[in-house]
Amino acid sequence: MGGGGGRGGGRGGRSRTQRKHFRQSRENVWKRPKSDPSSENNNSENNQNNNNGGLNWQPFATQNPSFDEYYKEMGIVSPEEWDSFMGVLRTPLPAAFRINSSSQFYKDIRAQLENDFVKSLQAEVSDGGEPEAIRPLPWYPENLAWHSNFSRMQLRKNQNLERFHEFLKLENEIGNITRQESVSMVPPLFLDVRPEHFVLDMCAAPGSKTFQLLEIIHHSGEAGKLPDGLVVANDLDVQRCNLLIHQTKRMCTANLIVTNNEAQHFPGCRLNRNNSTEKVTEESIISQLLFDRVLCDVPCSGDGTLRKAPDIWRKWNPGMGNGVHSLQVLIAMRGLSLLKVGGRMVYSTCSMNPIENEAVVAEILRRCGGSVELIDVSKEIPQLVRRPGLKKWKVRDKGVWFASCKDVPKYRRSVILSSMFPSGKSYADAANNDDQSIESVEKNENSGNGCCEAAVDSKEESRTSSDELDEEVSDFPLERCMRIVPHDQNSGAFFIAVFHKHSPLPAVQEKPNHQKPKLSSRNNEKLADLPKEDLENTNGLEVSSTDATEEKTSEAASEADLIDNEPEETVLEPDPSIAPEEHVSEEAISPSDGKTDPNKAGGKRKLQTQGKWKGVDPVLFFKDEAIINSIRTFYGIDESFPLVGHLVSRNLDNNHVKRIYYVSKSVKNVLELNFSVGQQLKIASVGLKMFERQSSREGSSAPCSFRISSEGLPLILPHITKQVLYASLVDFKHLLQYKFTKYPDFVDAEFGKKAENLLPGCCVVVLRKDTETSSDPIQVDESTIAIGCWKGRASLTVMVTAIDCQELLERLEARMGTEKGSSSVKEEEPSKLEVDEVQDLNDLEENEGKESMEMVIDN
Repeated sequence: MGGGGGRGGGRGGRSRTQRKHFRQSRENVWKRPKSDPSSENNNSENNQNNNNGGLNWQPFATQNPSFDEYYKEMGIVSPEEWDSFMGVLRTPLPAAFRINSSSQFYKDIRAQLENDFVKSLQAEVSDGGEPEAIRPLPWYPENLAWHSNFSRMQLRKNQNLERFHEFLKLENEIGNITRQESVSMVPPLFLDVRPEHFVLDMCAAPGSKTFQLLEIIHHSGEAGKLPDGLVVANDLDVQRCNLLIHQTKRMCTANLIVTNNEAQHFPGCRLNRNNSTEKVTEESIISQLLFDRVLCDVPCSGDGTLRKAPDIWRKWNPGMGNGVHSLQVLIAMRGLSLLKVGGRMVYSTCSMNPIENEAVVAEILRRCGGSVELIDVSKEIPQLVRRPGLKKWKVRDKGVWFASCKDVPKYRRSVILSSMFPSGKSYADAANNDDQSIESVEKNENSGNGCCEAAVDSKEESRTSSDELDEEVSDFPLERCMRIVPHDQNSGAFFIAVFHKHSPLPAVQEKPNHQKPKLSSRNNEKLADLPKEDLENTNGLEVSSTDATEEKTSEAASEADLIDNEPEETVLEPDPSIAPEEHVSEEAISPSDGKTDPNKAGGKRKLQTQGKWKGVDPVLFFKDEAIINSIRTFYGIDESFPLVGHLVSRNLDNNHVKRIYYVSKSVKNVLELNFSVGQQLKIASVGLKMFERQSSREGSSAPCSFRISSEGLPLILPHITKQVLYASLVDFKHLLQYKFTKYPDFVDAEFGKKAENLLPGCCVVVLRKDTETSSDPIQVDESTIAIGCWKGRASLTVMVTAIDCQELLERLEARMGTEKGSSSVKEEEPSKLEVDEVQDLNDLEENEGKESMEMVIDN
């Protein structure tokens, strides 16, 4: 799950994420390192039976007695299914992936899977497993999602699967597919997203669901046109936010804003027109940031991911779910407050725990009254095997089962909340029948003979038997929720609930009846009782037990004591004039007006400022008319493609702007609103990289110093009338293979002459189709293939990364069935000048790939 809420995330706010962060923890998580002390007892027998490799590693123990007892009592599966359920849960998770439906080659990739890999991998099917090596998921539209019968470890280690593994890695890096757990693909499907929708992904990292939402918005779009909708992807943790940016960068979209705010306090950016210091244009009709669809994929205990993160087995305890319950409620309530009337919100977790699932849903319905409905989606996606939600459950705390809130001792009520129970009755309404036990606890504490555990143990004897408990049953239609369990379709576990907003939320919601505890040493002792485990769910990532998340855990667990007791107005619209104080410890907020004083910036590098947020690149509309006009004139961009008001930079100094980003009309309106309300959104990334300043030796002498980026080319291509060449297949492939070609060496002499006559600088080479001649006008559409090149003194050089060239060559060969290269092309040794020129351009492309790992500050 995304780490979009809580106070524990985002440590080290101003540090950048480096390439090394994406290489960490990629080893097989099903192997335990030698240094892990917890493996000594669990695997002592295995050490004796495996003398060769046993001293180096041991597999994780896939059992936990507390887990078994807890979920048997909860009844998420019947007793008859228990062995089957646990048997599947203890096996590695099969790999799954999704084809990007907005990719130019998505039909080719699907055909390759259906006609090639389905047959070639069939020999690798093992006895007792699934009959098919790979298969499309029957519930995902258009056969665009696939399930393999191989775990990630098998794909990496089995030599017979090497070709398939290399295919997955290449297409994933290009952005043509996304490797994603199959159940993680489900929540966006129930959102019913359309291209015109404003969508909020509240806890978005690592970004697979965000990518999926962007695919839906862009699906079936016309070449050169952008959809009217947008996606705002938010995550609190800075490093995970950078991972989110890296994931979504593959989509090449101008309809995305990535933010770094707390999910439970996500700003609504309400515009007070009377007090606004900036005039709002007539086109900017947005006065408040509201959304048609909200995906609330909240942080959770993550026990639904046990198959891909087996180290959770040894960490799991019931307190993990109890500790995040309050935060989940707050994030969901904030999502509903940002949802438009008539909109839909999906609440989801990758946990099986009813405290994080049905209890949260019931509390949401309780707080919202009749303004929100839990809708029945059992008729949607009928091929998906799912189970109805539970209507009754118990709460476990420190070895004791509670069937009703009235059974909870007073001294535990700051941790075990009334909203965790099916009825949700407040403690004030429940019968106070445990005064005598509290006196007994206090007497034990004062006498020093034992502690409060003695009283708990005495109650445990009378409460551990479920037959003796008077269970509560929820009045809400929680059977409309969906729970996906692993053994039904060989997947992970997931929980989904779909809400429809009928009317505005109640202005004043019910406040908790217990007082907010103070941060005293007494309360700190209570917080210490909570499990100090890693509460962050790394959905879509391999979990590392060595990741520095212990600090987050204790703080996230403390939300159970602190955040639920805050006045409920926190889920309503905050005052836009109030700065988000929650980020003070992470990003040093300016004590004055939040503006940067460049003269006071100390250190070797100036500290960038984005509104109230220090240490973050500023987001500015690029308004340098001289540069904009030079770009439009050089490339012959027609007036139907708007540039003014749609270009954004991340540098205050126009003379040193390295990249210019393009944003859609919807994103432009949101940015204008954000400026008007004092930049409440902490924007980490926005827009599509369209133009980049050419810094090579020949770049400074070119008529236009900005080249078109590979990411922005598909969007702007239909609107370019100059600096465009149309190449035959053989010349196009030769450019991709050898990176540069001298003008006389092209097979098509006329093409070489046209290339030589272009103005020096960036140009675009378009592949002619078989039915088109050099004299025919080219009609650009979704199937048009084009690359950016640099017109030098003596040759044409490709401005595409090596991996993009490789993938494009393979696609051309698969689609057209042609041979590599051409015998008629002259092969000559390039001159030193040409080698240096190509090296400069290729180094630039390589550096772009490295910089995509970081939040780049343009200085």
